[in-house]
Amino acid sequence: MSNPAVYDKLKAMAKKENKTNAMRKLDTLKIPYKMHTYECDEFIDAGQIADMLSLDHNLVYKTLVTRGHSKAYYVFVLPIDAELDMKKAAKSVGEKNVEMIHVKEINDITGYIRGGCTAIGMKKQFVTRISETAKSLEQMIVSGGRLGMQLELAPSDLAKASGAEFADIIQ
Repeated sequence: MSNPAVYDKLKAMAKKENKTNAMRKLDTLKIPYKMHTYECDEFIDAGQIADMLSLDHNLVYKTLVTRGHSKAYYVFVLPIDAELDMKKAAKSVGEKNVEMIHVKEINDITGYIRGGCTAIGMKKQFVTRISETAKSLEQMIVSGGRLGMQLELAPSDLAKASGAEFADIIQ
C-alpha cells in the first residue's frame, strides 16, 4: 500500500474488529492483559488448551454459569482441574442451591459460546465468584471471549472487570 497513514488506519481498524467484548471492557477500564491465541474450530476443554499453549494448569481458570433456586444466574471462575462445589457455590451467592445451565443456553444467557465464555463483558452483569485460590496468584488465565483466545491478567483485575468477589467455591 502506497499511503502509510491509510495502511496504519486499516491495520488499527482490523485490530479493533478482532477484539472481544471482554477485551473492549478491559481496555475501557485500562486494565492490562496479555492475549494467548491458539488454533481452534470447535470446543476443547481448558486442560487441553493449557497443554497446547504450555501453560501451568494452576494458572488457567474456567468459567461456569449456573442457575439458582431463585432462577437468577450466577457465574463461577475456578481452576481448570477443580470441581465446583455446588453447596459452597450456592452459599457464596445466598441461594438455597445452584445447578449448571444447559450448554445450549450459554449463548442466549451470556452472549458467549461454550469454550469462549468469560466472566468479563457478558450480555448482563451477573453475580460472579472467583475461587479464592486465585488470590495468591500474580496472574491468571481465563477465556478471552471466543474460541482460540485466552487472556492473562491479575486476579484482582478480573474481579474488578467482572464485579466479582473471591469465595470458597471448589471441592
